[in-house]
Amino acid sequence: MTVRKRVVILISGRGSNMSALIDAAAAPDFPAEIVGVISNRADAKGLGFAAARGVPTRTVLSKGLSRAEHDAAIGRELAGFKAEIVCLAGYLRLLTPEFVATWQGRMINIHPALLPSFKGLDTHARALAAGLRIHGCTVHFVTPEMDDGPIIAQAAVPVLIGDSEATLAARVLDAEHATYPLALRLVAEGRARLEGAATVFHDVEDITRRDRRIVAPVAAATQPDFESLARFTP
Repeated sequence: MTVRKRVVILISGRGSNMSALIDAAAAPDFPAEIVGVISNRADAKGLGFAAARGVPTRTVLSKGLSRAEHDAAIGRELAGFKAEIVCLAGYLRLLTPEFVATWQGRMINIHPALLPSFKGLDTHARALAAGLRIHGCTVHFVTPEMDDGPIIAQAAVPVLIGDSEATLAARVLDAEHATYPLALRLVAEGRARLEGAATVFHDVEDITRRDRRIVAPVAAATQPDFESLARFTP
């Protein structure tokens, strides 16, 4: 029997991607188990959801602590959970380079844009202002630079004529909830690894295509479906 990787999720708010990971890990064949959730905010709504699903939670407040002291406190909690992989899910603090180095190749994050475009905040408003016809989300390995790590998986969604920031955000969020569990599966199974400054894939099959969304990576032998891609652009 394969031993499942022990995963801890860091959140700051509602934790919708955290919820998607917990749901995915409930499947007996998922290669990772969510053993803990840590928040830097005591009022984070995701803490209640995690507790209701039987996942232990911790709160590590940052008030009165330097970044290094706060990251050290997070590190002690991760050690207590015997964490092997860390997932950032709406965690609204910049981590110190020392903390990132400790977890290099074992810490991943999801960002609501197709990186390297639109790093930082307000990604949906910026995508609309730029007149994009395709937007999406990215899961990547965490590196010291914000939203800058090697990409593990991305999902593209259309930007429809008449979209508002809210409607586009909802479409991207749906893609996030499918893409983050996919990326965690690849990392937990060792099929996506950080080597130097790149993500290296091993035995990655054609994952999935769904209505109004394309998820990557796909197998190298698979030819792109350009007709499907064209239908995404109004």
